[in-house]
Amino acid sequence: MSTVAIPATNQWRSELGDFSSIVCFKALVVGTEEALGEKAAAIALISAGRQRGKQVANELGLAGKGLAAENIIALLQAALGKEGTRLCIIEKIVETGESIAVYCRETICSAGEPEGSPRKLTFTLGAVQGVLEQISGKRLRGKQIESVLRGSDHDVIEFEVLG
Repeated sequence: MSTVAIPATNQWRSELGDFSSIVCFKALVVGTEEALGEKAAAIALISAGRQRGKQVANELGLAGKGLAAENIIALLQAALGKEGTRLCIIEKIVETGESIAVYCRETICSAGEPEGSPRKLTFTLGAVQGVLEQISGKRLRGKQIESVLRGSDHDVIEFEVLG
């Protein structure tokens, strides 16, 4: 496995630190949906996540590395999981031909949602997409195919390779 040191983050706030609550993040999502409509908000949140994912990959020096799935998982767990920003836990990445399935749990997008909620991954989907695009050098299109809110054990994102 390739090891990459995660750069030390600059603490942006001297007393509160770099993290905010899920409650505030969810308020941002709902407010954006109310202001822009659900579809436009999803586009904006996926785009924001994608930019964040690209930033994470660049900070880790992963751009263009074309790493194997098991190496990507370990790096993403460190950057986005419990020891990182706590966006989500990525448990598995399955590559099949022209698609990539990413199995996540404890995603920020699903947090606090009631069973059966129609909420979809937006920012999380975009962040994972941005990382994978930077690593692979390929353009991807993602969609959520399973949800913990609707009976699955994982939030699963499937990425189609566009080129």
